Amino acid sequence: MAQSLVKEFTKGLWAEIPPFRLVLGLCPTLAVTKSVENGIGMGIATTFVLVFSNLLISLLRNVIPSKVRIACYIVIVATFVTITELLMQAYTYELFLKLGIFIPLIVVNCIVLGRAEAFAGKNGPLPSIADGLGIGIGYTFSLAALGAVRELLGNGTLTFWGGTAAFQMGPDFMPFRFLLEAPGAFVGLGLMLCVMNLIGKK
Repeated sequence: MAQSLVKEFTKGLWAEIPPFRLVLGLCPTLAVTKSVENGIGMGIATTFVLVFSNLLISLLRNVIPSKVRIACYIVIVATFVTITELLMQAYTYELFLKLGIFIPLIVVNCIVLGRAEAFAGKNGPLPSIADGLGIGIGYTFSLAALGAVRELLGNGTLTFWGGTAAFQMGPDFMPFRFLLEAPGAFVGLGLMLCVMNLIGKK
């Protein structure tokens, strides 16, 4: 049992890491990764929704009629997204404003609905929690990594939390502002996908 839980957890950290292996959840990945702080915030919010929606869907999987399962999954996910939204408004309001519409859009994030349909609806509570936690942490790492590349090269800083730069390039550094724009997000993601594929082959 323990080995199975470890396997379900660790697969999301590399083998099934959402943006780079499954190529899912690309809309928020491209939109919010102008900084490490935004990436981490979005990742934590998505992880919270993943873990608790997976848990509840797993507990109700034998009660939910198969014909309306997707609608039920969306209602469950929307409930936890609303909780996440209210918590962020109460405790991290500035970050909530930065992430904007992408917090409520977690409801239709294909990662969350994909895990509900592919895993939580067919497995018990503990494996579903492990699956959601692993996928969520992997997603958070992905967003933080892409945010770090874009922020460091595009702005010359690294901002982890609170809006204060934890690292800043020297005065002679010429930032690639292109990376902070929408086309730069595609280029950054493409380069990271390339690196992941090269590492995977080795």
